[in-house]
Amino acid sequence: MNIANPFKSYKQIAAQTAPPGVVILMLFDRALRALETALTGFEYTDPRQKNETIHNNLRRAVDIIRLLNNSLNLEEGGELAGTLRNLYFYFEDLLVKSNMQKRREGVDEVISHLRPLRDAWAQMLEQQGQEEVKELAMA
Repeated sequence: MNIANPFKSYKQIAAQTAPPGVVILMLFDRALRALETALTGFEYTDPRQKNETIHNNLRRAVDIIRLLNNSLNLEEGGELAGTLRNLYFYFEDLLVKSNMQKRREGVDEVISHLRPLRDAWAQMLEQQGQEEVKELAMA
């Protein structure tokens, strides 16, 4: 018998019903989680475990960054959207190289830029009164 994970179900429903701004925040959070998990792979001594952990999580992070990039509205977003597009392309390039070379420096750099973006986005949502942000922070 397969018992459903209630937390996973809650997260899926939250993602499907959340306002677009909150979905973006969830993408930032998931990308950061994948990057942090990839970093743990660099500590493994078993080559297979190391490579799988790094590869799978960096691929996941790249996919999420592509989603963030594709969500940009360049017509309405103006210069900021263009800047973010270039930044996301840069992140993707760094992560692909880090994955190929199994070097953590690119991962560290992306995290150092992505975390402040995530925090600024969360702050903006809070200022707009999006209650879902507080619920996500507690989850």
